[in-house]
Amino acid sequence: MASKHIEGEPVTIKKYANRRLYNTATSSYVTLEHLCQMVKDGVEFVVFDAKSGDDITRSVLTQIIVEEEAKGENLLPIGFLRQIIGYYGDNMQRMLVPQYLEHSMKTFTENQEQIQSYFQETMGKMFPFGSLDEMGKQNVAVFEQAMQMFTPQQQNGNGEAPDATAPDAPSARQSTSPEAPPAPTNQVEDLQKRLDEMQRQIDGMSK
Repeated sequence: MASKHIEGEPVTIKKYANRRLYNTATSSYVTLEHLCQMVKDGVEFVVFDAKSGDDITRSVLTQIIVEEEAKGENLLPIGFLRQIIGYYGDNMQRMLVPQYLEHSMKTFTENQEQIQSYFQETMGKMFPFGSLDEMGKQNVAVFEQAMQMFTPQQQNGNGEAPDATAPDAPSARQSTSPEAPPAPTNQVEDLQKRLDEMQRQIDGMSK
């Protein structure tokens, strides 16, 4: 009879002699891939040998790492692996290395979450659109504005560049109303505001 899983406690996985893994919470057999996904989903579990009752969680997690590395997910550098192997058998290192590695990974994870949260908040303020596709379109629009600013081109009523040799070209430019602000000036100001905002965000990150 399968044991009932208690909410808030790790899921119990039993490993049988035929190497099959049994999830007592779902009353079903699982694979290492299932356990790998449980880890990624933040689901805590412990693995016991069904016959002896020994806790074999560490060896099963190690098996998962080996399987992932074999797939090409190479997260562990060869030099790091050599160092770890070299520490086995050294009583002093055996006491220090696990705590150091656990602390380092915890610090890395916390910093990673802070950086991701910061960028999400920052990009949300700078580009409040809700999708990467719309953000990309906005970036293209800004780029096009900048290009127009640095390569201005006068156009006639049909959207075509006027002939520089035409006798009426100067008079057309003179007919521009003096009260209308030139477009390049507005583009410069808009671009400068965006650059200032990005600089403020970068300064905030450095702090």
